[in-house]
Amino acid sequence: MLQIDLWKRILIWGIVAVGVFLALPNAFYTRVEQHNDAVAAIEQQGATAERDAAAAGWPSFLPSGLVNLGLDLRGGAHLLAEVQVQDVYAARLEALWPEVRDALRPERATVGTIRLQPSGPNELRVKISQPEGMARALEVVRGLAQPVVSLTGAGATDLDVAGEGDEIIVRLSEAEQQATDERTVRQSLEIIRRRIDEVGTREPTIQRQGTDRILIQVPGIGSAAELKEIIGTTAQLTFQPVVGRGSSANDSPGIGNEILPSLDEEGVFYTLEQAPVVTGEELVDAQPSFDQNGRPAVSFRFNPAGARKFGDYTAENIGNPFAIVLDNEVISAPVIQSHIPGGSGIITGNFSVEESTNLAVLLRAGALPAGLTFLEERTIGPELGQDSIDAGKIATVVAFAGVLVFMFLSYGLFGLFANIALILNIALLFGLLSLIGATLTLPGIAGIVLTVGMAVDANVLVFERIREESRTAKGPARAIELGYEKALSAIVDANITTILTATILFAMGSGPVRGFAITLGIGIITSVFTAIYVTRLIIVIWFGRTRPKTIEI
Repeated sequence: MLQIDLWKRILIWGIVAVGVFLALPNAFYTRVEQHNDAVAAIEQQGATAERDAAAAGWPSFLPSGLVNLGLDLRGGAHLLAEVQVQDVYAARLEALWPEVRDALRPERATVGTIRLQPSGPNELRVKISQPEGMARALEVVRGLAQPVVSLTGAGATDLDVAGEGDEIIVRLSEAEQQATDERTVRQSLEIIRRRIDEVGTREPTIQRQGTDRILIQVPGIGSAAELKEIIGTTAQLTFQPVVGRGSSANDSPGIGNEILPSLDEEGVFYTLEQAPVVTGEELVDAQPSFDQNGRPAVSFRFNPAGARKFGDYTAENIGNPFAIVLDNEVISAPVIQSHIPGGSGIITGNFSVEESTNLAVLLRAGALPAGLTFLEERTIGPELGQDSIDAGKIATVVAFAGVLVFMFLSYGLFGLFANIALILNIALLFGLLSLIGATLTLPGIAGIVLTVGMAVDANVLVFERIREESRTAKGPARAIELGYEKALSAIVDANITTILTATILFAMGSGPVRGFAITLGIGIITSVFTAIYVTRLIIVIWFGRTRPKTIEI
């Protein structure tokens, strides 16, 4: 008997209702988007009348999840950056000099005086005055080497130490260079992601390409230049000892030192030791605050390692100036008044409230470990994105209309039932995409158009089976029942192969290919559900009310 249990009917209609409910915000895209932006701004920065009005533009009891528009639909910026991993080698060896100096000082009776020498970009040269003590000097410096932290560098150490005349030459080992390259790219990737997320952009694509390149795509941003500025403004903070203060940038700083300008004092330049005592990488938090005079400032806190170094240095250098350097400019050079334990402090300067807030955000986002070279940059205007959306809409509407007309002409009333299920299928598809926060790209639209065409395949198989069974079966109810039973295996087999293809595309592909795979895979799942369950339920309801003696299909 052609019948569906009540609990199954409730479950089917419940799934359809939830899908349509989740898809509803996409019909009011701009309004819901403004609502979401206002809610996010209120959570981060507090309420204003304008934000409250925008947030109230969409009822809070309704869902607000949207299918995000990708770069090719919304417009935005595209960058391909190459990480200059060589920069890290020089910084690492530069920071190693104080450790080498401190390790050799107890051996002065054997090695003599210790002097830093001009060095190449990938080496550190240290001169000793007693070459006969070279063997001992090499032994001491090699004791600074640490195991390489990587799977490929297991058993290797991070330093290669050699002697040449009266000079000790320290280089990073090959295994350490490979491990450093991997860490640098991963750290750059994470910092870029954090920096862009701080700005509040929607659904950016930030992913690694090859060994040392990063692809950055941010929808909705004005230009590639603006995106580069966002990435480039990540603050690099260091705390460096002050050697002297002057009025010329052309003075000789001396080996191991550098001259940097003051941020607030025009014409003032500081001579600093290049090797920082503590860096921004050891910061765990930075927040806008006010100093004792009520002026905007930034409070900071170091991790345990940074706190120990910061505390030890302040204890040993009371009465000496200490420079706080941000992006190669001295923002403050206070004199150390007392020991500062605990690893926390405050950065003062001529900040406005907005500037102190922005600086805190930049410091929290972290410093890029190496420079970036932009190999490719593109700006996709919103007009081009709107053209793509319009073209996608036309393609979808034409495909949709064509399928509806074909099904009605081919199968009459049953074709109309299939068309109703097809409309619900699209609603379910957008509901699921909204639920998972998927990003829709132009290939994704192609996947939706393909889904529209494939969605009626299952119905075609069922209806053709019903036609055959209606000629031999005993009555229309039995013909409909047998049509669904005998077509089920073919429907499942056909769609499993498509699901497998979509899964492989998602696993092996990237970017637009994944977008196509997601919409295709979800579209197949919703189309099978609507064809097997929704269409059948509609037919059962119709049959139960009309009880036709024959069926025309």
